[in-house]
Amino acid sequence: MKRILLVEDDPNLGLLLQDYLQLKGNFEVILCTDGEEGFKAFSKQHFDLCILDVMMPKKDGFTLGKEIRKINQQVPIIFATAKSMIEDKASAYDLGGDDYITKPFRIEELLLRINALLKRITTTETTPAEPEPTQFEIGKYIFDYTTQQINFNGTQQKLSTKEAELLRLLCLKMNSVLTREEALLNIWHDDNYFNGRSMDVFLSKLRKYLKEDPKVEIINVHGKGYKLIVS
Repeated sequence: MKRILLVEDDPNLGLLLQDYLQLKGNFEVILCTDGEEGFKAFSKQHFDLCILDVMMPKKDGFTLGKEIRKINQQVPIIFATAKSMIEDKASAYDLGGDDYITKPFRIEELLLRINALLKRITTTETTPAEPEPTQFEIGKYIFDYTTQQINFNGTQQKLSTKEAELLRLLCLKMNSVLTREEALLNIWHDDNYFNGRSMDVFLSKLRKYLKEDPKVEIINVHGKGYKLIVS
């Protein structure tokens, strides 16, 4: 059973998250109500993942995360906060955070993020790292992720970073479904409405770049996500 450190100063939310994660996620969840208590718990016990509220009395989540990183560089940290400023998100990742979730959030989304992080850590520990491909053949197109270019009959199309990241995920799941949540969490780190609308724009651009080959198509899979089809 994986052990999670949950540091949340709202007692009602803290107990709700603790109960849900223990019931649905089958985790052991240790709940602390302020940063100082959270640091004492982390110093004395082993944890597989930490969820830290940012706005807390005595010691805020960013300070706690910084102190945790001095002890352990590997444990996944998810910051949770009511703030949604881009500066706060940048601070979360600069301090070594692995993910960032903005309140109010769906508990199901938090569980999804937890499982994704733990799966990534488990895979890294048990499986020798294999280099992921950086070049993909998409029908008559050649996509180079490193240079962020699509080549078609000697003509190159330069992609933006987000376009390249999205096309790479589609290529890695070629002819299979790439879920909307997976794409948003991997690239934007947040699956809110505005990021979803932004991703729709990038998908439209990718469809335009790949329209010269009739055997290549990016389709919407209703209620699930997208599929890059190469027939």
